[in-house]
Amino acid sequence: MTRAESRPSHDTACRSTWLFLSVCLFCLPVTGSDLTGDELARNVYERADGQDAVIAGSMTLQGENSRMRVRRTYTYQLEGENGNNRALIRFTEPGNIAETGLLVHNHADGDSDQWLYLPAAKRVRRISSDNLGGSFVQSDLYFEDLQDRRPEEDTHIYLGTEEMAGSQVHKLESIPVDASSSAYTRRISWIHPQTLVPVRIDFFKGSETPIKRFEVLRIENIQGYWTVMASRMTTLRSGHQTLMQVDAITYDQALPEDLFSIRALSDVFYEREFRE
Repeated sequence: MTRAESRPSHDTACRSTWLFLSVCLFCLPVTGSDLTGDELARNVYERADGQDAVIAGSMTLQGENSRMRVRRTYTYQLEGENGNNRALIRFTEPGNIAETGLLVHNHADGDSDQWLYLPAAKRVRRISSDNLGGSFVQSDLYFEDLQDRRPEEDTHIYLGTEEMAGSQVHKLESIPVDASSSAYTRRISWIHPQTLVPVRIDFFKGSETPIKRFEVLRIENIQGYWTVMASRMTTLRSGHQTLMQVDAITYDQALPEDLFSIRALSDVFYEREFRE
């Protein structure tokens, strides 16, 4: 696997992301500012990110006055045929959450199925579509945040460009076509034009004030794909944060489709051969 470099602090990482982009990407063509919202959303969705990936990483939970809780994970992703994408997340540490797994099947029509494996009960529980706004293992991520939301599920409005940390980025508002399909009433994304990576997303639920914020802290070019190596999700009212860190990632290993089955989800040994 390709190993990430030693990790800087959150603030340093956030600043160095933009320095890295401005130095390394200035020679690339900028996405035209005359794009419509739908075109920009489609370009972001179709950004090259490999046919499959194996990711070793961590999820760190931290409240304003609480100790950090670090959870180690392996994530497997597969770009299936006809837009049917798959993902499997497996926790490996600490012991109280080890072997817990989440399986996600994203379908071409925009529907998504999710199953959670609970090792203490040794059973698989299907996640109801009514639980889109439920917290995933006490993190700041909703179950919806782990789904693959297709562009046609939202109405997209291009809001122009905005300067962020010295770089010009595209600003895009997305509103669900069907309100029942999302826990959010709208999202505003700030998108880096060359990489098409959303470097910030604000999530709204009814009011004009966002309830959550996603921020990219660091990206790298791995095997030719722009890869988010560090990011965080913040619940703005409480200040609670979830930091997602990629320690190693390998793309395009021809992962088998049965790795993304309910059988594999409940068999904690099945996917281990794909970790190296």
